[in-house]
Amino acid sequence: MRFGSYLAILSNFVGDTLTIAELEARKLRHDFTDLITRAVQPALWLLIFGEVMATLRAIPTGNLSYMDFMAPGILAQSVLFIAIFYGIAVIWERDLGIVHKFLASPAPRSALVLGKALSAGERGLAQAAIVYLLALSLGVHLNGNIVSFIGVLAVVIVGSALFSTFSLIIACLVKTRERFMGIGQVLTMPLFFASNAIYPISIMPGWLQLISQINPLTYEVDALRGLMIVGGPSVYGVAFDFAFLLIAVAVNVIVAARLYPRVAV
Repeated sequence: MRFGSYLAILSNFVGDTLTIAELEARKLRHDFTDLITRAVQPALWLLIFGEVMATLRAIPTGNLSYMDFMAPGILAQSVLFIAIFYGIAVIWERDLGIVHKFLASPAPRSALVLGKALSAGERGLAQAAIVYLLALSLGVHLNGNIVSFIGVLAVVIVGSALFSTFSLIIACLVKTRERFMGIGQVLTMPLFFASNAIYPISIMPGWLQLISQINPLTYEVDALRGLMIVGGPSVYGVAFDFAFLLIAVAVNVIVAARLYPRVAV
């Protein structure tokens, strides 16, 4: 009997989470122009910065070409830039009264947060498709193994969930669009440049190496590089990277679920 009640609670939780994710997915299906504009940034990084740096050969990347080294980092960057500003949608929802309706529903706050995290993952998958197409056109040696490809999708979803829940925490604390945008812009560049996205950690100064060790984007890039590229090295191991990201998501979901009612105040 007790097991049955736990199973029912879990089933309701999953159902509520998927409902929120599906509601958010409808927005994406009705606004494909957003996907087109989101393709501009990775295209600029790969076509301009990547090609120039590959020609200069100024960054040591071991046995990988610079484009091979950089492509997973640009995918992670694209996911980061989408997810880190995801919280502003919650502020819009508060102004429209949608947040109050969510809070009045019987759905657990954690299901609301996790549902929004999964919807950010859906947008992250769209970015993955864009980066894959660009990488193929540039001759990047992508891993065609289906298991590795599924692993890439999983890392993208978890990475999107991580930074979107972090974004939600910020939105719950600052509560205004202007402050949120300011903080989001301050955070994105340090997260990106203090990671292994466009250069190896080994060439960083010592103090920056320490920061990169606690930067979640470092582990997302490391996992993507190990899964996405033929012969791509994973410094920490894909299993460790994925576990790190999952633990970080769990912590963020717990914190965001506790703070979520504050966004409506």
